[in-house]
Amino acid sequence: QVQLVESGGGLVQAGGSLRLSCVASSRTFSSYAMGWFRQAPGKEREFVASIRSGGSTSYADSVKGRFTISRDNAKNTVYLQMNSLKPEDTAIYYCAEDPRNRGRVRAPEYSYWGQGTQVTVSS
Repeated sequence: QVQLVESGGGLVQAGGSLRLSCVASSRTFSSYAMGWFRQAPGKEREFVASIRSGGSTSYADSVKGRFTISRDNAKNTVYLQMNSLKPEDTAIYYCAEDPRNRGRVRAPEYSYWGQGTQVTVSS
């Protein structure tokens, strides 16, 4: 069973930055796409960003130009650098793994999920 553990969440003022990390226990992490999703209270879980094995990335329109996803295969870790944070970015952030390396926006296509890390942006 693959385990994903997120860290790096917290409370930050609007305009600030945070970097989320997600460590995976996968033996072949480098072959998989990784994604970040978020869920705000009372809302559906939504796609934030993804990165495929070859390094190609995708972003939700709401975070383009502010967030950057990256990966370090030697550390089995995926990152989400979040800059210019806004109150509407407040949510629980989840990392997820897609063993088929699709890296698309649909949550059901991801097989494994972390427990989530809370990000709160104050105005």
